[in-house]
Amino acid sequence: MLNFTSNTYQMKREILTFSNKISRGLSKPDRKFFADMTYGMLASNSCLLTDIVDQLHENTKKVNSVERLTRHLSKGINSNALKSYLSNIRKFVPSDPIIHIDDSDIVKPDGFKFEALGYVRDGSKSTNTKSVYTKGYHVTEACVITNSNHPVSIFSEIHSSSEKNFSSINTITFDAMERGAKLFKKATFVMDRGYDDNKMFLKLDSLEQDYVIRLKSNRKLIYHNKWTKATELRERRKGKIKVPLFYKGKNHEAYLSHIKVQITASKKNVYLVLVYGITEHPMMLITNKDIKSKDDVINIAKCYFSRWKIEEYFRCKKQMFQFENFRVRKLNAIRALNFHITVCMAFLANITSKAETNALKVSIIRQAAPIKEKVHFLYYRVSKGIAGILSYAKEGVRRWFKAKRPRYKQLCLRLIA
Repeated sequence: MLNFTSNTYQMKREILTFSNKISRGLSKPDRKFFADMTYGMLASNSCLLTDIVDQLHENTKKVNSVERLTRHLSKGINSNALKSYLSNIRKFVPSDPIIHIDDSDIVKPDGFKFEALGYVRDGSKSTNTKSVYTKGYHVTEACVITNSNHPVSIFSEIHSSSEKNFSSINTITFDAMERGAKLFKKATFVMDRGYDDNKMFLKLDSLEQDYVIRLKSNRKLIYHNKWTKATELRERRKGKIKVPLFYKGKNHEAYLSHIKVQITASKKNVYLVLVYGITEHPMMLITNKDIKSKDDVINIAKCYFSRWKIEEYFRCKKQMFQFENFRVRKLNAIRALNFHITVCMAFLANITSKAETNALKVSIIRQAAPIKEKVHFLYYRVSKGIAGILSYAKEGVRRWFKAKRPRYKQLCLRLIA
């Protein structure tokens, strides 16, 4: 029991240290709210306010605590907290960062009173031949890979075509690109074939950023001053560079080839990298990064195939924090809730990046009681282990913010006989 008490105390201290770095500069009520949300979500593995309040163990009525959290969320994302969060994330990112941009969805099929609820393609029910649409919100996410090779978000925007002043998804994607460029000066943006659009290439060129983007089958390129279908170039080549790649949960043996071409958007020289042996038809990747050796080709392929991490990041966000089960209805509150989940995901990355011999990390993994010894994505077991350790806590973080009352002078007078 003593060990559990010690681990619980260390876990609380770790969470509050991380939370205070981001909320530094905010008012005391805002800092306490920030700590409550971070601690409550990690302890409950939920974004439901009732579940968060249960973990805070406050002396007030539950309904009053829920109303307090709701009132803070309705203010939206605190700009100072967001700025501080991005500043802290930048410290854990290499000098040549890789940024993955992707779209996801939050499905609310039975929702009626949620603000600006639109229609989205339900990725869990849709197939390659059939698209299923239901009520929900779109999410545009940009994740950067840290020094320890884990994804953390630098941009997460919930949006709907039903909201006022909505322009387009492209505009939001451009905002994500601009934030990445501003934050890191120079980065490599990696995107799936849904972003194979001349507007995307032109935007990244204007920001002077590198990119690796998968091409659609109908893409045309300029090869030897002639318009040529990318699929025709694909059929003419054979992979010569052998490399192991991780794709959809399995290790594959792939073969790579590359061709110097021009993209139709800007007519600039780029490289078409072909990946054979993984999918039915060879994958076509386009990049403006220089290719001078075999290693350059391999690095570009590995850069793209690290995309599975952002997909797993989405899945973890939904499963571990029940993101699609939120009950707040105003768009400002939904976005603020999403930001607090993003902070919790960054905390998971912070714990995961610690040394394997770190005492707290060892305790967290042991508490999670994993079936497999090694996995490619640690966030699930770290999140489960943190919640397990905090389940022994009999109070939340209220005492860590206890007010210091001044000493009253009238009680300190020295009586003279």
